[in-house]
Amino acid sequence: MRAVKSKDTAPELRVRRLVHAMGYRYRLHRKDLPGHPDLVFPGRRKAIFIHGCFWHGHDCRRGARMPKTNAEYWTAKIGRNRMRDARTLAELAQLGWGACVLWECELKDEAALRQTLRAFLDG
Repeated sequence: MRAVKSKDTAPELRVRRLVHAMGYRYRLHRKDLPGHPDLVFPGRRKAIFIHGCFWHGHDCRRGARMPKTNAEYWTAKIGRNRMRDARTLAELAQLGWGACVLWECELKDEAALRQTLRAFLDG
């Protein structure tokens, strides 16, 4: 577990490069916002979270895969992560911030990702 990073992961770096190339400027991991979003656009009051499918319980093929050993622990842990994510999004909305969750499996299609980002940031 020590090797699992929460910042500067490969999916996060990929999104950061793409957003920067699109001309948007952002801040990283603001500690004064709930959940410490991966990318924060203060002028637009928008935040982006990049979630790993396994760790946050996405319902894709990779996220649905459950370890065979210590399954009870992992089921509880991923359930807590999902509850924390929902609470974080609700807190951000209460503060007047827009939030977007990007899943690791969605990052493969760059054209769709670019369109999603532009719609979220300009909308």
